Amino acid sequence: MILIIGAGLSGLLTAYRLKKEGIPFKILEARPRVGGRINTVYGKDNTPVEMGATWFGAQHTYLKALLEELGIEYFEQYMDGTVFFQPFSTSPAESIQIPSQPPSYRISGGSSNLINTLYQKLDEKDIILNQSVKEIKFHNNSVQVITNEVFEGNRVVLAIPPKLWAKKILFEPNLPENLISLAEQTQTWMEDSIKIALTYKQAFWQQADLSGTLFSNTGPITELYDHCDHERSKYALCGFINSSFKQLTYKERRAKVIDQIKNVFGEKAEDFIDYEECIWSKEENTFEASDIALYPHQNNGNPIFSKSFFDDKLLISSSEAASEFPGYMEGAVYSANITAKKIITANVDYRK
Repeated sequence: MILIIGAGLSGLLTAYRLKKEGIPFKILEARPRVGGRINTVYGKDNTPVEMGATWFGAQHTYLKALLEELGIEYFEQYMDGTVFFQPFSTSPAESIQIPSQPPSYRISGGSSNLINTLYQKLDEKDIILNQSVKEIKFHNNSVQVITNEVFEGNRVVLAIPPKLWAKKILFEPNLPENLISLAEQTQTWMEDSIKIALTYKQAFWQQADLSGTLFSNTGPITELYDHCDHERSKYALCGFINSSFKQLTYKERRAKVIDQIKNVFGEKAEDFIDYEECIWSKEENTFEASDIALYPHQNNGNPIFSKSFFDDKLLISSSEAASEFPGYMEGAVYSANITAKKIITANVDYRK
């Protein structure tokens, strides 16, 4: 039995690969939902908006291969029309030409389409939600994972950000000091991000030859993009606001966001259906305070995370642990593929 900690992209994909080989597993997830930092929210008119991971590029070949394997479509981020830039709070937004860049892509039906597709290919009984892991004990021939219950297996996979397991889980025996120290100083991607999205009855920006794209130095919004669905039948704008605005109340933050987009895009921007936001630093299963300030992607992909511990009973698999594209969906897929391959190979050797 393989015990997988975390039902994000890495954990679910690891499980999917194991299931195809007939290797038993259980996923233990602290949240009441699957997906981790992938979280597509559906408002009153069922428009999918991303509160978590959203974009990927042509260079993200493992993610693209997985989408093709599962029969999930993806589409290019809409960027046609005028782009706005706000350099100073004292000056209005100005239209700019942005240099030609490789396109970004989004998953049709929302990023959670990938999560839900993987989830549906697993047995529901093998994924246990609301299981916050407190302790992991390694014995000669087994591993115990302790939540409010005790789960026993022969291997455990840590499919959550390193800082979380380093600071929240007790290990017996202790993990190597250098591993814990490095994990505590590994930045969790998006841990201090604030995502916002507004849905509309029409893509009023497209009708006015605007791309829906805004870059701002003044805030609260720092980046905003067209967020219509693949068919362009559901309409939204989605982006990031400066993390310092988490200090404000929801009402204050929302009012400032609306005021900014109205100033940039005109009165029609105020006529929205839904306003959604996610402050990731308030998500206890994503955010854990750092002892020292960490820079983006600090220690992501460190070679130590590719090692196994306690006679191969402990494996590390998460986006931050990936040696390629760590911190992104691509990293989560890469990490899961590598981890599953290690377990499958060991299982074959064991059976011989």
